Formats: sequence, structure tokens, C-alpha cells
Amino acid sequence: MKFDCWYLTDKGLRRESNQDSLLINKDLGLFIVADGMGGHSGGEVASAMAVSVVEEVILRFGDSRMSARELIKMTFEEASRRIFDRTLNESPELLGMGTTMVLAYISKDTLYIGNVGDSRCYLFENHNLWQLTEDHSLINEQLRAGVMSEEQVNQLIGRNVITRSVGFERDVVPDIIEREIKAGEIFLLCSDGLSGLVTDQRITEILNNNNPEKAVKECVDQALANGGHDNVTVMIVHFYE
Repeated sequence: MKFDCWYLTDKGLRRESNQDSLLINKDLGLFIVADGMGGHSGGEVASAMAVSVVEEVILRFGDSRMSARELIKMTFEEASRRIFDRTLNESPELLGMGTTMVLAYISKDTLYIGNVGDSRCYLFENHNLWQLTEDHSLINEQLRAGVMSEEQVNQLIGRNVITRSVGFERDVVPDIIEREIKAGEIFLLCSDGLSGLVTDQRITEILNNNNPEKAVKECVDQALANGGHDNVTVMIVHFYE
């Protein structure tokens, strides 16, 4: 299966720096979006470390007998350990830094998606959009528990509180899903700078009305038009025969 990939990242309108990191390695079939958190430059350091460690681990162990699921689990575990240990042993001023991370990894004819935090992976197929990953956030936990309704979401003070991240604690367990790749499918990876400001309905409209390259820019432009109060990163991977 062949694929093309497009991406765009922007620091937004209210942030002094961009703490999002991304990685595309077409040879490995690896795509990553990470959204860093932490004071000073902690978020930038954490997200950059995370994507670098994932690439390193897959380069080293991708040809081993390890399954793709085991490999993805290892990448998250190693990234979390290294980020946490850096704050403990080298950079105490960055204590508390961490990052969300969503990745897509092609192995044979299957796409494996790993996720920690609230960066997302969507599937766009037959003019419809589905969120494949589940947010590890306070708002999502309250929605799942029935404490809140969708209508109350915009009134939640702690809506951006992350309940699971890479590096804030030494150990982390990612969600991993797998899907057989089909021609024509589009996968969109993004930080919450998009999903927190642009509705799924609007993202669907953008994907239906634009080719993937233009859709990436339209998504970022829409996030900025809606306030742009966070860094925003959008990546689209399109599979075809």
C-alpha cells in the first residue's frame, strides 16, 4: 500500500513558543504528534525527547521478532523513563514536564496506533470521521462516568487536565489499537490545539471539501480563527493503491 503525508504546525496566537513536536519517517512507516507540557522549556524538551526516543527504538528493534504491539509499548515506556529520569538526574528545573503522544506505525498491511494523553488520531473514510483514540483527560473521564453531559463540556474549568502523559511519571501504559489498511483511507493525527478548538463536524467538512494537503492548512487556519490559544499540529496520512 502506498501513502502520502502532509503536516503543518503553528505556535498559535497566544503562546510564546511551540511545545508540539512531530516526526515523519516514511522509511519506517512512522508518524508521531506530541504535545509537551511543563514550565519553562519543559514541554518542548519532553515532546522532542519523546519523538526522538520512539524513532530510536523502532530503528533498533523494528526488525526483531518482537510484535508491533510489543514494539509500540516499548517505545512509550522507554520515552517515559528517559524523560522522567532526566528531570530526576539532570534537569530538576524541568520537574513535572511530560507530553502527550499519538503515533501511527505501519507494519505489513496493518496500521498500529499508540496513544497517551489527548492528542488524537482520526479515521476519515466514505466522507465520515471517526475518533479512533480515547482522550486521557479529566473531561473524558467525567463524560464516561456520566458526571457530565456533552452540553456541559464548555463550562468545565479543568477541561484540559491530562490524566495520563509520557514522562510525568516514570511508567506509562499506552492504548494500542490496530487496523487493516484499506486504500482510500485518511488518518489525521493532531494535538489538542486542533481538537480543542475545532469541532469534529467542522473537521469533517474541511476534509470533505479539500484535498489532504489543503485540508491540513484549513484545519490549522480554523483553529487560529477560533482563538488559537494553543499550539496546533495537524498531520494527514492518505493510503492508496
